[in-house]
Amino acid sequence: MKRWELLKKVTEKKLTLAAVTPALGVSYRQAQRLKATAAVQGVRGLSPGNAGRPPANKADQGLRERVLGLSQERYRGFNDTQFCEELASCEGIVLGRETVRRWRREAGIRPKCRRRPPKHRRRRPRELAEGLMMLWDGSPHRWFGPESVPCCLMAAIDDATGKVLALRFVPHECAWAYLKLLEEVILRWGVPGTVYQDRHTIHQRADDFWSLAEELAGRQDPTQVGAALEALQIQGICARSPQAKGRVERLFRTLQDRLVALLARDGIADIPAANGYVGNGFTDAFNRQFAEATPYPEQAWRKANSPAELERILSLCYRATVGNDNAVRLDGMVIDIPPGPKGRSYARQRVEVRQLLDGRWRVYLDRQVLAETPATEPAEMSRTKRKRKGMPGAYDAVWVNLASRPQPNPQSPMGTRAAPPTHTARRAGRGRAIGATRLA
Repeated sequence: MKRWELLKKVTEKKLTLAAVTPALGVSYRQAQRLKATAAVQGVRGLSPGNAGRPPANKADQGLRERVLGLSQERYRGFNDTQFCEELASCEGIVLGRETVRRWRREAGIRPKCRRRPPKHRRRRPRELAEGLMMLWDGSPHRWFGPESVPCCLMAAIDDATGKVLALRFVPHECAWAYLKLLEEVILRWGVPGTVYQDRHTIHQRADDFWSLAEELAGRQDPTQVGAALEALQIQGICARSPQAKGRVERLFRTLQDRLVALLARDGIADIPAANGYVGNGFTDAFNRQFAEATPYPEQAWRKANSPAELERILSLCYRATVGNDNAVRLDGMVIDIPPGPKGRSYARQRVEVRQLLDGRWRVYLDRQVLAETPATEPAEMSRTKRKRKGMPGAYDAVWVNLASRPQPNPQSPMGTRAAPPTHTARRAGRGRAIGATRLA
């Protein structure tokens, strides 16, 4: 549907095919083929014909395991090229170097040495229409003066115009801040085609841990921000250097010069007041002065999802299993799930536990809300691993963060947040339960 909307603008001559090709994620020649197919078959013609088919040249899984076993035992310490040569001469296994290199990297075998030749850098031309690409980043700085405590300013700009799409002050750069920034952009402007970002672990995983579920699925789970971009069909492009996203870096240089002086002039020295200042006319005035015009006035923003679906996507998501007592446990927090229709039990169901951007917790089963709890302080959990019982070498992903536990309520006799009248909080496991109400 994303490609169909962009190609429809091309057929209506509102945009050129060259302008939307990067957002389509294909080459220009393939974009021409997609345009011709869509003109004949409509939106159904854009679905891939080879979906679900294994590649014709895919190597046997047993051969892959044998090669990785030789790499870790007999040929330990060999570089990729030498190992490939020894496989052909001594083991009779003829494989391409790139295939061997990819298998070893996917198995967590690091290269023997890394050679980085000098990189040639050139200026990247701007996109031709607004909404095709968004750049975002965070800038830690003493925004409230040299004597103040540093905080972080999150910023999102349009690549084609340089227009500031959203600004938000937060204590530090985190996934919640990026999701909140994305929510502001979508509600005001729309869904961008691509997002240009740095290689922070908020955007892409840098660990080599694979849980059992990830090994069965054949891919690592994305980060919180990466999962939201995937759900919204936004292509995330990770820059390999600060120079590659120089436009947003230059924006921070300008803001550190101008915005700091404006905040000091108006006596603003805290995050809530600063957010109110930048959201009350500052970005509009900044864009009138610094934004540039584009060759094509037509905008490429896509329509946002429904409010309920957007609220679910833009949240911190953790997967958990409902216990036999119809309670979900997450890092010491226990969420009771009320009975479903006709007294249905949800025991042993795999559910999504999501903390919304306003701090509320919800339990979803196939996009159906099973329970909702009062808000806690938004805080992210760190991923760690735990051995699976009875399965040597198998691990499960466990989320741990003490700061995300519910805050004590001194007025409650149990020391937890007060529960709704329809459900009472109770002790369970090693944590305290939060009252949960089932939504119709």
